[in-house]
Amino acid sequence: MKFSANLGFLWTDRSLPDAIRAAKEAGFDAVECHWPYDTPATETLAALHETGLQMLGLNTRRGDVAGGENGLAALPDRTTDARAAIDEAIAYANNLECKAVHVMAGFVSGGDAHATFVGNLNYACAQAAANGITILIEPLNKYDAPGYFLSTTNQALEIIKEVGAPNLKLMFDCYHVQLMEGDLSHKLSDLLPKIGHIQFASVPDRGPPESGEVNFEHIFDVIASLGYSAPLGAEYKPQAPTDETLDWLRLRQSRLLPH
Repeated sequence: MKFSANLGFLWTDRSLPDAIRAAKEAGFDAVECHWPYDTPATETLAALHETGLQMLGLNTRRGDVAGGENGLAALPDRTTDARAAIDEAIAYANNLECKAVHVMAGFVSGGDAHATFVGNLNYACAQAAANGITILIEPLNKYDAPGYFLSTTNQALEIIKEVGAPNLKLMFDCYHVQLMEGDLSHKLSDLLPKIGHIQFASVPDRGPPESGEVNFEHIFDVIASLGYSAPLGAEYKPQAPTDETLDWLRLRQSRLLPH
């Protein structure tokens, strides 16, 4: 079992290059991030090469965060901005040899939003395909992101089917899916062919995966039994300095050591 450190939540007190170095020192196999755009891609790439870690994925910009935006791709009046954000994300990812971009939908609902999202995903998939990049869409739960356009795996699967692009996949975040739908073991098994990345955090506090209502030791074993071998994204909110919240990782690592 391999793990990726999500640097949108872990080691946020450090620059992105230093967070990458911290992830390597802690024993992570890869990294991922949210919005790396304030850091020149050359600096991020240098840290990746130094550590030997791969950047698995990054997000498109949210838009006007102060104005309440959380993504642009489903907003009918923001298509130009949404596609500019898609272009920016693909370019940054390509500079890092990063193979996935999460296109954020935004706070909106209705048929026009659906059509807009599908159109922008068609655009994103076409642009990404030339660089061997996968486009990801992620359902967010209604408690943390009320009003977000995409909220369930069924809705995501319908969109993936409608777009019909081979490089459009589901970002399966165990935290969001458990809050909205539950039944993680069966859903992971059923949806595996459509999944492009898996993330996790404890439920309901979004902390490290060692408390709460989900037994992640079991979930990790289920994922391994399904033959999924890509690193799993640790996208949790540490309630202490990140290095003090890694007992779960050290436990998994110790299970792999010869005795």
